[in-house]
Amino acid sequence: MQIDGRTKICGLIGCPVEHTLSPLIHNTLSELLGLNLAYVPFPVREEGLEAAVKGAYALGITGLNVTVPHKEKVLPYLAETDGLAEKIGAVNTLVKSGGGYKGYNTDMPGLCRAMASDGIHLKKEQVLILGAGGVARAVAVMLADKAENIWILNRTVDRAAMIAEEVNVYAGRQVAKALPLTAYDALPAKRFLAVQATNVGMYPATDNAVIEEKDFYSRIHTGYDLIYNPAKTKFMRLVEEAGGVAFNGLKMLLYQGIIAYELWNRISVPDTKAEEVYKRLKENI
Repeated sequence: MQIDGRTKICGLIGCPVEHTLSPLIHNTLSELLGLNLAYVPFPVREEGLEAAVKGAYALGITGLNVTVPHKEKVLPYLAETDGLAEKIGAVNTLVKSGGGYKGYNTDMPGLCRAMASDGIHLKKEQVLILGAGGVARAVAVMLADKAENIWILNRTVDRAAMIAEEVNVYAGRQVAKALPLTAYDALPAKRFLAVQATNVGMYPATDNAVIEEKDFYSRIHTGYDLIYNPAKTKFMRLVEEAGGVAFNGLKMLLYQGIIAYELWNRISVPDTKAEEVYKRLKENI
């Protein structure tokens, strides 16, 4: 790529950022679409977050992605927050606007696009969410107006119950319920879409799954693990061994990045280009 005085700069702030795949997504998109935009990672510690956001704006940086541990902590330093990001309580994309950056959450729309591309229909679905951290909460909020029912399973049921209550208030109906991980036998006799929203099974601890009992997996028709390294987690293997279909989180990573790129450039990325980027991500993994 030719860097010149017209090159737009975008990047990623977080800590750590050394192993991120985001530069591959965005710089490949710039290459494929012929846009003069370069993307770089910036390691930013918590104590430097405010200065980093203000400095990026002063430097004219077009947009930023935000990763752990800053997705919630960056909110006070934004000029504006998109409605979905406000409901979720976290942002992962900043877009330069008048007076500061506007914050968006493209993780959840990215997950929706990923699921749609894999033929998963969320309307009236029965959903299990494993975990009750920030990602699980965001998934539950996203699904609140789509799924028929949502069960949030977590080792600490109080945390799951708190999220379920928040989701029900947001949805205006009793859509979400909480259960401890060990009480999955209390689930109704249905087949579920299960979203694995913990870091259990992530590289290098690839021999672990948040629930190990094989009986649980006979209840799942489709398993979606938000982890993408390894490409096939133990959760996915157990779903497939029980006769279900399983996907990893690589397409979610792809589409959250694509949506951010679309926001920064006010364009729509063609499916053919998205497929090329996905191919390169798989090769890299």
